[in-house]
Amino acid sequence: MQTERLNRGVVAIRSGNKVVVSWRLLPGDKPNEGFDVYRDGIRLTPKSLTAGGTFFTDNHPTSGESVYEVRGGGLNGSWTLKASQHKDHLTILLTPPTTTDSIEIRPQRPRGRRGNRTGQARLMNKNTALRKIPVTYSANDATVADVDGDGEYEIILKWDPRNAHDNSHVGMTSKVYFDCYKLDGSRLWRIDMGPNIRAGAHYTQFIAYDFDGDGKAELMMKTADGTVDGTGKVIGNSNKNWVNTEVGTSQYGRIMQGPEYLTVFNGLTGAAMKTVDYIPDRGPEGVWGDDHANRSERYLAALAFLDGKHPSAVFCRGYYTRTTLAAWNWDGKDLKLHWYFDTHPQQAQNEIMAKLDLTNKATPDYAGQGNHNLRVADVDGDGKDEIVYGSMCVDHDGSPLYNTGLGHGDAMHLVAEPLTNKLLIWDCHENRRDGSTLRDAVTGKVVFQKKANFDVGRAMAADIDSTHYGVEVWSANVPLTSPFSKCIQQNGQDSETDYSDASRSVRRLSCNFAIWWDGGLTRQLLDHATITKYNPSTQSVDVVKRLDGVFNNGTKSNPCLSADIIGDWREEVIVRNE
Repeated sequence: MQTERLNRGVVAIRSGNKVVVSWRLLPGDKPNEGFDVYRDGIRLTPKSLTAGGTFFTDNHPTSGESVYEVRGGGLNGSWTLKASQHKDHLTILLTPPTTTDSIEIRPQRPRGRRGNRTGQARLMNKNTALRKIPVTYSANDATVADVDGDGEYEIILKWDPRNAHDNSHVGMTSKVYFDCYKLDGSRLWRIDMGPNIRAGAHYTQFIAYDFDGDGKAELMMKTADGTVDGTGKVIGNSNKNWVNTEVGTSQYGRIMQGPEYLTVFNGLTGAAMKTVDYIPDRGPEGVWGDDHANRSERYLAALAFLDGKHPSAVFCRGYYTRTTLAAWNWDGKDLKLHWYFDTHPQQAQNEIMAKLDLTNKATPDYAGQGNHNLRVADVDGDGKDEIVYGSMCVDHDGSPLYNTGLGHGDAMHLVAEPLTNKLLIWDCHENRRDGSTLRDAVTGKVVFQKKANFDVGRAMAADIDSTHYGVEVWSANVPLTSPFSKCIQQNGQDSETDYSDASRSVRRLSCNFAIWWDGGLTRQLLDHATITKYNPSTQSVDVVKRLDGVFNNGTKSNPCLSADIIGDWREEVIVRNE
C-alpha cells in the first residue's frame, strides 16, 4: 500500500516535574522493534524498549532546555527534537485574509414577531442594503499532510468569512481561502477560491495526500472561474462572476451557472498542476430535487485505496435525491477518472458516458440514501476499500454493493464486532420512521434497531465503558447501549452474537465526537471544546479537559481537526483561538 513517508515525529512535553517523550511507529517496523531514549546525549533507557510502546517518561529532567533523542527503529531510523515545550499545546500564529466586501445589512426584526432561528429573513427584500465593510475570517476545517517531503506534517487550513451560508439559506458570501502552514507558523502559500465558490460548510471538500508517490502531498478540490492558485495564476476566466444577484428570489447569492473544475495543486507551492472538468456538472437543477442549488451543491469527498494499493480521490455530489460519486487517480501528470457512479442514468449518459469509455452501474433506487458524511473501509475483506454512503454502499469498482433504503441521515459510525472484527454501521435516519439502526456493513442487514417518529439528528459510537464488552452506541433516540455485551465465545470459536439492548441512562452524555485522549483502552468524548470521560460507576461523565479555543459551525461544534497527528496512539485537537 502506498503510504506517507513520515519521520518518527518525536515530541517531548513537560508535564509537571516530568517530561513525556513520544514517537511514531512506522510501516515496516518489526513487532518488537527496539528504541532507546537519550537526553543531551545521555542514555535514559537501561535497555531498549521492545514492548511496542511509543512513550517514555523522564522522571528526573533538567530544569532548562534539553535535547531528547529516540534512537533505533531499524531501517526507519532515529530522529531528534528539542524539548522546549513547557505547555501541553502548540500555538501557531496565523495571518487571516483581509478583504473589503459587500455585506448584506438586514432590517432588524420587529419586536413581538417570530423569525427563523437566526433572526434573518430567508429571502432578501427591498429593505436589504449592501454595504462595503471589512470582512472578518475564521479558521475552519483543516487537514494535515507532508507537502515538502521532510517527514513532518504541515497544516492545510480553510478560511471561512463571517457571511458564509448554509445551502438552505440565500445570500451573498465573500471568498474562501486556503493556507498551508508549517508547524513553526511559516506560511507556504495561500489559494484564493475566487467569487464563484460559495462559502459554507457543504461546498468545498478537500483532500491532501501523496497521490503520485513522490514523497510530497498534493491537494485536490473543486474550483471555478477566478480561483487563484498559490503562485498567483488564475484558473478559468478571471472576468466571470456567476453569482446570482436577483434580490428577493430563492436563487439570490447562489451560483447556478458557469463551468466547474477539479484541480490538483502542488502541496509545496500551491501551484495548480492540472485542472479538469468537475464530474458531474450541475446540469438541470430539477434532476437534484430543487430549483435553487441547495441539493445540487451538497458535496462529500474521501481518500480510498480502491485497488488495495494506490490512493484514489473520491468526489461526491448529492445525497438527498440524485447521488453521484467520481473516483479519480493522479499519477503526477494526468488526472484520470477511474470510475463513476450516478443514480440518474439518463443524465449520466447525456453528460458523461458519451464522452468517456466508462459504464455507469448505478440504479435509480440508490438515490436519496446519502448522509452528510461517509465512511471508507474494506467491508467485504477483499483488500480493497468500499464507500459507505449513508444507507447504501458502493463497491471498490464503483458498482452498487447494497442499498438498505433507509434514506438520508445526519451521522454515521463504523464499528467492529469484538470477536470476529466484522464491520457494522451505526446510523441515524431523518425519515421519522426508522430511528437508529446497526447494520452489517457487507450485506446491509439490520441487526439492531430502535425506531422513532421524529428526525434523529445525532448518533455516536465508541468504546467508552470498560465494564461492558465492545463498542457502545447511542443516539438522539437511543440511550447508551452495549450491543456486543452478550457476545459469547466457546472453545475459542465464535458462537453467537446477541445484539439485544443492554442500555442505561447517562446524564450529560455528548453525542458528537470521540477521541483517544488519555492513553487508555477506552475513548473519551469531544464536544464544544470540552473533553469528557464516561464514569461507569456513577453512570455520568467527568470533565477531563476544557480546551482553550473555539469550535466551528455553530451547533455542529467541529474542531478544525481531531486526529492522531503525532502518531503516538493518542489524538490531538486543532482549534482556533477566536
